[in-house]
Amino acid sequence: MNTRPRAQLIDMDLATRVAAFDMAPDPALILGPEGNLTAVNEAAEALFGQGLALLSRGRFHDALPPGSTLTALVDLAVSTKLQVRERGLEITLFGHPPFEADAAATPLGDGSILLTLQVRGGALGVERGERAGLRTVVGMGRMLAHEIKNPLAGIRGAAQLLKGSVPAEDAALAQLIVDETDRIHRLVDRMEAFSEAVKPDLEPVNIHVVLDRVRALAANGVADGLALSEHYDPSLPPTLGDEDLLIQIFLNLVKNAAEAAHSRGDGRGSVRIQTAYRHGVRMRAPNGERMRTAPLEVKVIDNGPGVPAHLRDHLFEPFVTSKSFGAGLGLALVAKLVAAHGGLIDFESEPGRTAFRVLLPIATDVHDD
Repeated sequence: MNTRPRAQLIDMDLATRVAAFDMAPDPALILGPEGNLTAVNEAAEALFGQGLALLSRGRFHDALPPGSTLTALVDLAVSTKLQVRERGLEITLFGHPPFEADAAATPLGDGSILLTLQVRGGALGVERGERAGLRTVVGMGRMLAHEIKNPLAGIRGAAQLLKGSVPAEDAALAQLIVDETDRIHRLVDRMEAFSEAVKPDLEPVNIHVVLDRVRALAANGVADGLALSEHYDPSLPPTLGDEDLLIQIFLNLVKNAAEAAHSRGDGRGSVRIQTAYRHGVRMRAPNGERMRTAPLEVKVIDNGPGVPAHLRDHLFEPFVTSKSFGAGLGLALVAKLVAAHGGLIDFESEPGRTAFRVLLPIATDVHDD
């Protein structure tokens, strides 16, 4: 086992520490001085499928099999008062099937131990892993919502003032700022009440109106300097969707595509948005009703370097990103919102071409089975 001096704790208020602990993507548990379990985060509850009340019955060591390496890890951290790490442990705990994880035991200075588990090889399972990741997104949304609303109000007010003092040709851009701050405010309101069951306000939506809005935002922002084009099928019927959330979906995809295209660094980056009627695919609407004909397809295509091979199997999971300063939440939220619309999202990527494809139900084509 490896030991290293304990890192000095950052001076922060209790509420911030609790929020950071609860939002951590890896399962984390706090053991009291007597060896009892005093706290678990949402990722740990998702992993073991139980809340603190059930997990904390008896001493933590009693929940481990005799001779457990995890017991030795915690005991060593207690005796040395140093953080102790061990890789590749096979862990059997709280009746959960055995799984492999990297573990770290960190003394907190009051006799308590912070135990973190970095689960390897998908042992969380698809359902539990998705639930843990989405709960993390939920916690982050709640934490940031009130911090976003105040500057939004200032931006909106400034844009309204600008509308009355700029030339007519620039007034449309000022109105675009006003409209976007209103849309973001509505999205923040939803994030505050964000739950695992997202319920879009479904109604017939012209997907090209949505995409034109996204294109205008991108052209005046992240896609500036790129060749931004579109190829629309004008015969498409309306999709069944929530306009605000659809804008959020495609704005995220176009933003990612633009950043990839910019990364070429040769001034030849491009992003293309195209729509089509997808033949040969059957889907279900969010209420479970069957679509008897093909769905609407939207593709966002860039000529950037492509998605790194090691990220492709996990690209829609929270906290997965190739960006140096990215949070890895955009595509996870996109996938969640697409699923809430009864749609599908996938991608194909190679150097010089990456295409994200979204399939959405058509409003006029939903029927009972």
